[in-house]
Amino acid sequence: MSNTRVEGRTRAVDELYDESVHWHVNTGGETIHAKRLPGKWRSIKWLAAGLWLVFFLGPYLRWEGHQAVLFDIPNRQYHIFAVTVLPQDFWMLSLLLLFFAILLAVATALVGRVWCGFFCFQTVWTDVFTWIEEKLEGQPPQRRKLDKAPVDLRKAGIKATKHLLWLIIGFATGFSFVAWFVDAPSLWRTFFLGEANLVVYVTVGLFTVGTYVLAGWLREQTCFWLCPYARIQGVMLDRTTVVPTYDVTRGEPRGRVKKGEGAAQRTTGDCIDCAQCVAVCPTGIDIRNGQQEGCITCALCIDACDAVMEKVGRPKGLIRYASLDELEGRPTKRLLARPRVWVYSTILLAALSGIIYGLWSLDAIELKVLQERAPLYVTLSDGSIQNKYTLKVLNKTNDNLSVRVSIAGGPASLQLVGAEEPIRAAHGTVSPATVFVRIPRKDLESDRVPLTFHVEGVRSTGEVVTTKRPTVFMGPAR
Repeated sequence: MSNTRVEGRTRAVDELYDESVHWHVNTGGETIHAKRLPGKWRSIKWLAAGLWLVFFLGPYLRWEGHQAVLFDIPNRQYHIFAVTVLPQDFWMLSLLLLFFAILLAVATALVGRVWCGFFCFQTVWTDVFTWIEEKLEGQPPQRRKLDKAPVDLRKAGIKATKHLLWLIIGFATGFSFVAWFVDAPSLWRTFFLGEANLVVYVTVGLFTVGTYVLAGWLREQTCFWLCPYARIQGVMLDRTTVVPTYDVTRGEPRGRVKKGEGAAQRTTGDCIDCAQCVAVCPTGIDIRNGQQEGCITCALCIDACDAVMEKVGRPKGLIRYASLDELEGRPTKRLLARPRVWVYSTILLAALSGIIYGLWSLDAIELKVLQERAPLYVTLSDGSIQNKYTLKVLNKTNDNLSVRVSIAGGPASLQLVGAEEPIRAAHGTVSPATVFVRIPRKDLESDRVPLTFHVEGVRSTGEVVTTKRPTVFMGPAR
């Protein structure tokens, strides 16, 4: 290796050392100014954060003339594209919550706190806030210097601009949250004209302040002290969990790069103690000290370490995604050989199957048939046997329907009384109606005759919606 090349690497490492002296584990006494470096995991982190654009843009997606996804709590209707879910179908919500809870558990068991590092709203919003801070105030040394500088016109202008942008993002967050529960175009009009409900203003205000404080001021302290997931994730990991890990065997003992030293003369490990893994960590921990509560597995330390290893001519992967078994040279189990993977997968599949079945079996209208039990039947003056039924039609569409009732089964002499006019079924409500079924006694072949009620309506789009419900006709014992 040429002396020129060694000197170049030494200068690069010296620059890294000069910046790293400011870094140590933060316990809340100072603001962490994490360094930003390009790399594979940084790109993945931005892509994952981009999924939150759905949160901001989703309420403006239209479907058949209305908001595609709208959780209309006052009217107890939850519209998801062509499907309207009412409180009667909320058993699916339990399965949905179970699905995501188990998904989070299995992700943690396999790859650590990947949710925290790449998808959590606290992590994403903090990353955006600190990105704005970097654009306005500069790199970490410049930001630390600005924090310590006396207040002047320049500092006040920079800080005011930063906090204003933070508040705008906080407001956009609160406004977008409310837009999932109120028709978004109408919300823009009513909110800024002062015509919105008080709950809307309070909710937007709370989200604005909460986002501003949590992502702008508390930052990693939220993960350390407020988030319960940081407390319980430790028991969800095992020796096979793959997380960002420092290879102690390869890295120790640490030592700086010495001028003119070749690989044969080197007496230290691959870690040059530059502390760049600490400098880029958003929670300020040192990954070389092992797994810690503050590690959110964002993998930014891997990008930083790989960049340094490339500069000093050493193999990448000193910090990498690896399991404890792998680092200790033990045999690693394949994914499908782990019992917990099968247990988690079974629960996930059961919950997902239930959700799919529920959505697939949802009818646009539902019918319940309640048969009069006291008395079961009455005998009319002409000898006919009559049963009384209460029909309850649940209209899940967005239209008010005129629903016609018909009946199938029984003898040809059967009469349906009380259903001559259609039932007015308002959308999102249950509309009751009372009908009578009469059968001449001579035509009754049994004391229990199977019947099926049918209801049918036509939506404003011309779509015919229908459903049915079986019941029985009760007569005297034969």
